[in-house]
Amino acid sequence: MADSSPRAVICKPVFFSSALITLLILIFSIVAGQQASTVFAEIQNWVANTFGWFYILAVALFLIFMAVLAFSSFGKIKLGPDHAQPDYTSTSWFAMLFAAGMGIGLLFFGVAEPIMHYNSPPVGEGGTTLAARQAMSITFFHWGLHAWAIYAVIGLSLAYFSFRHRLPLTIRSALYPLIGERIYGPIGHVVDTFAVIGTLFGIATSLGFGVLQINAGLTHLTGLPENVFVQVALIAVITLFATGSVVAGLDAGIKRLSELNLILAAAMLLFVLVTGPTLHLLQTFVQNTGAYLDQVVGKTFNLYAYEPTGWIGGWTLFYWGWWISWSPFVGMFIARVSRGRTIREFVGGVLLIPCGFTFLWMTVFGNTAIWLETHEAGGALAATIAESVPLALFTLLEYLPWSTFSATVAVILIILFFVTSADSGSLVVDSLTAGGATNTPVWQRIFWAVGQGAIAAVLLLSGGLAALQSAVIAGALPFVIVMLLICWGLWRGLRMEGLRELAHGLPSLPAASSAIPWQKRLRGILHYPTEREVEQFLNTTIAEALGAVEAELRSHDLQTRMEVEPQRRRLTVYYEGVPDFIYAVEMTGYAAPRFALTQPSDLDLAQGREFYRAEVHLAEGGQQYDVVGWSRDQLISDILNQYEKHMHFLHISSTE
Repeated sequence: MADSSPRAVICKPVFFSSALITLLILIFSIVAGQQASTVFAEIQNWVANTFGWFYILAVALFLIFMAVLAFSSFGKIKLGPDHAQPDYTSTSWFAMLFAAGMGIGLLFFGVAEPIMHYNSPPVGEGGTTLAARQAMSITFFHWGLHAWAIYAVIGLSLAYFSFRHRLPLTIRSALYPLIGERIYGPIGHVVDTFAVIGTLFGIATSLGFGVLQINAGLTHLTGLPENVFVQVALIAVITLFATGSVVAGLDAGIKRLSELNLILAAAMLLFVLVTGPTLHLLQTFVQNTGAYLDQVVGKTFNLYAYEPTGWIGGWTLFYWGWWISWSPFVGMFIARVSRGRTIREFVGGVLLIPCGFTFLWMTVFGNTAIWLETHEAGGALAATIAESVPLALFTLLEYLPWSTFSATVAVILIILFFVTSADSGSLVVDSLTAGGATNTPVWQRIFWAVGQGAIAAVLLLSGGLAALQSAVIAGALPFVIVMLLICWGLWRGLRMEGLRELAHGLPSLPAASSAIPWQKRLRGILHYPTEREVEQFLNTTIAEALGAVEAELRSHDLQTRMEVEPQRRRLTVYYEGVPDFIYAVEMTGYAAPRFALTQPSDLDLAQGREFYRAEVHLAEGGQQYDVVGWSRDQLISDILNQYEKHMHFLHISSTE
C-alpha cells in the first residue's frame, strides 16, 4: 500500500533565511537585554520621524485601491474558476477572518485606548466632552476600514493568483504580472522571507498583548503573581493548546474555535451593552459612526505636521505597522477560506462586516468606560489603566454585575483568541516556508507554532510591551514597499482579465454542421442524459474532436497535450511567457430539476438519480454550456472559436 502521508516540504532559501534572521534578532534580544530594548526604541523613533508620511500615504492608497476594485467591472470576477462556489458559509467565513484579524487586540484595547485618548488627546485638553468625542473618533479610525484594507490587499491578491491562475499560495505569486517566472528565483525568496519575518513578529506582538492580559485577568481573579516569568509560562501552556489546534487542521480546529470565539465575543458584547448605559451606548454608536465617516478623509492624511507630536508614532504608526506586519498572515488566511467568492463580495465582506462589529465593540466597551469614568469611577478607571493597560477590561467589569463570572469568560475568550491567532499563524508561516504547499507534515506546523511562542516570550523578556511595539513598526517598513508592488501586480493581472473578456467578445462563426432536423433537436433538449451516455460521448465524439485538433496543431509545430481523465478530456496548447490555451470538457452531475419529472421518458429521475452534462471549461473556469449531442464538426468549430478568441486576447494583451 502506498504511503499517502504528507512529507516535509521546505523552500530552503525562505525557510533558512527567515529562521536565521529571526534567530539573530532573538539572540541579540537575549544577550543585549536592556540595550536591545533601547535599540528597538531608537529604530521605532527613526522610522516614525523619517517614514511616517510614507506609512500614512501607503495605507491611504491601499484603502482607495480596494474601493476602486470593488466598484469597478473587476468586482464580478471570481476568486477561482468561473464555476467555483464558496468553500464556507458566510457565518463561518466571517468568524474565521474576524478571529484571525482582530480578536486579541479588541479585548486588549477596547477599554484602554478610548480612556487613554480621553485623558491625553493628541491635541486639546483631556477629560472634556470634546475629548470624549475625539477619543472614539480616533479609536474608530485605528480599527476601521484602513486596517481591513491592508488585510484585503494581501488576501485578494493571493486568492486571485492562487485560485484563479493556479499559482502557489505565497506572497511572491502576486508579483507574477511584474516579473513573470522570476518569482521562483531570488526576488521571490526575498519577498516571502520579508513576509515570514513580518508575520512572526506581528503575531508575537499580539500574543504578547494577549498573555499580558491573561496574566492580569488571572491576577485579578486568583491573585496569581503578575510578572514576566508567569507570562512566559502562560505562553508555553497556551502554545500547547495552539499546537493541538494546528494538528487538528483548518476545518476541525481553527474553524470550530473561530466560531466559538465569535459566539463568546457576541455574548460578552451583549452583556456589557445590557448591563451598561444601554441607551447612551446606542446613541453614541450612531454618532461615533457618523463622526468616523465625516472625518475619515482628514484623519487618513493627518500627520500633525503643523503641531508636531510624538503621539502619532506611539499610536497611528504603531497600528499601521501592526496591521501591515499581520497582513501576510491574515491575508493568506482569509485567502485560503475565500475561494469561490467574487472580488466585490470579498472586498465588501472583508471591509464592511468586521468593521461593523468592531465599531459596535469599541462603542460598547469604550463609551461604557468613558461613561463610568465621568459618572462613577471618578478617575479611578483611568488611574488603573495608566498603571496597567492589560487590567483595563477587568477593571471595567468590576463596575458591572456578575463581575467575577464575566471576568472569567473574558479570560477564556482571550485564551481562545490567543490559540486561534497562534494556530492559524503557524499554518500560514508553514505554507510560506514550504513554497505554498498546504499538505505538510504535522511536525512542520508544530515547529512554527512553538517558534511563535518562543519569539513572544523572548521579546517580553528583553523589553516587554515597548520592545514588541518597536519591533512591529520597524519590521513592517520593508513590507510596505512589497505591498505597493503587490497592488501594481494585481492591477496588471486584472487588466489582463479584462482584455481576455474583451477577446472573448470577438464575433465567432456558427458551428459547422449540416442542419439538424428540428424534431431531433427538440428530443435532445427534453432528454436528460445518464452518466453512461455522457461517458460514451466523452470517449467517442469529444475524444475524436480534441484528437483531430491536437494533431493539426502539432503539424504546425505547436506544443500540445491531450489529457484523458475519468470524467474529463482536456486539450492544452502551450506558449512561452504568456497564458496557455485550455479547452476541456468535463462531465458534471446535477440533481433532477423539478420540471424534468413531468417527462415520461425520464421517470427514473423521480427516484433521485442525477442527470449529466458535458460542460466546456476554459483556463478561467466553467463556461456553463453543455455540448452533449453535438457532432464532431460542431465541437471542432467550437474549439477553434475559443482558440481564435484566445489568440485575439494574446494579441491585444501584447500591445498593452
